[in-house]
Amino acid sequence: MRIACLHTAWSNVAVFDAAARDLGLSATALAHFVEPRLLEDAEAAGGLTPALRSRTAARLLSMAADADAVLLTCSTLGPVVDALNAKSHVPILRADAALAVAAAAHHGKVAVLCAAATTVPATRTLFEHAASGSDAQIELTLVPNAWRCFKSGDSEGYQSLLVGAIERAYVDGASIVVLAQASMAPAAARCRLTPVPLTVPASALAAILAFLESPMTDSEYDVNQ
Repeated sequence: MRIACLHTAWSNVAVFDAAARDLGLSATALAHFVEPRLLEDAEAAGGLTPALRSRTAARLLSMAADADAVLLTCSTLGPVVDALNAKSHVPILRADAALAVAAAAHHGKVAVLCAAATTVPATRTLFEHAASGSDAQIELTLVPNAWRCFKSGDSEGYQSLLVGAIERAYVDGASIVVLAQASMAPAAARCRLTPVPLTVPASALAAILAFLESPMTDSEYDVNQ
């Protein structure tokens, strides 16, 4: 099994490797490709542009040539995946799609936390679509100053801000907290309140493994829904 992962931050390699180990995957199951410039260009443009969509799509399709599945771990670029599976012989998954489905299974207030402003529109659309018709009430919050810490390399400051936001969400009545970006995942283990927040790496890898092990066809199960 070979799952090709496209990241826009080098730190996400370790985050996904840790989630893979927790699921019992071999050390060689994930192949990592890191393209920071894709996110940098999205941030400079204020979001996805047609040219950036085209570049990201081409990169994902090239990775699919030598993989059993492809995982896009950047939530800002996530919408690019929506039109790609018809062009690929292997499934291509936006990593936050499975997280949105897991979040929608909860009742009451679901606190979805984001760190980067560029991911908010795509994340809101994804989670609200997944929760449509369910009992989940999606409340999305951008954690102030978190992305500035991440971009400056202040990992401790980044995680501390996230833990504070998680705990405030639980105090304010959230039934579950969801960390909408892969880089946020380490904060889940540092939270003193329960339940443990949902994270991108664990949800995405579990979903793609279930898909690869399933006899269902693509028409019966869409990994991005």
